[in-house]
Amino acid sequence: MRILVIDDEKAVSDMLCKQLRTECFAVDIAQDGTEGSYMARTNNYDLIVLDNMLPEKSGLVICKEVRRMGRTVPILVLSVLGETTQKIELINAGADDYMIKPFSFDELMARIRALLRRPSKMESDLITFQHITLDTKHQNMQLDGKAVYLTRKEFMLLEYLMRNPGTVLSRGMIMEHVWDMASDPFSNTIEYHVLSLRKKIGDTSKKRFIQTVDRKSVV
Repeated sequence: MRILVIDDEKAVSDMLCKQLRTECFAVDIAQDGTEGSYMARTNNYDLIVLDNMLPEKSGLVICKEVRRMGRTVPILVLSVLGETTQKIELINAGADDYMIKPFSFDELMARIRALLRRPSKMESDLITFQHITLDTKHQNMQLDGKAVYLTRKEFMLLEYLMRNPGTVLSRGMIMEHVWDMASDPFSNTIEYHVLSLRKKIGDTSKKRFIQTVDRKSVV
């Protein structure tokens, strides 16, 4: 899954980026309101972590602009301000949750996972497809009940495929949800990771779980 962090405090954004990537998220960073609003409105993110006090545009303005575009991506606001009126204003503008700085990363992760489970198709931490079980909370995969090691990127790719069973996913869609903006869209990294996943989940020519249709992948 792909998260956008909008925060002008470099120490905070760097910490969030590092920690979120260890939790198997692809992360993009914006450090001012104008850039953050543009990225939020022009890319498909699974969640946005948004600082309220930003240069150029505030978190409140960004929430309004994102919702005005019809985007339903969950937005978690971070702020040093804890006044009730501030929270109400942001929630009315489209924020889904609100945390006061400084914050515990463990609590932040709990809230992120709660927000990611909230969409209309209530998503569980456990995803099962035939003989494969993926535990997104603990980041492990089991094949016929036996643990199989996956790299972080393999795990993220398999999670995206398993959350969209039977759907033909273009190379661009996979790149957009599993890799961040720093990735080279012309490299063969997707093909490499699909090949590696096939070996690990027992995907053979006789029993295909990941189908390739004109270079698009579907599980």
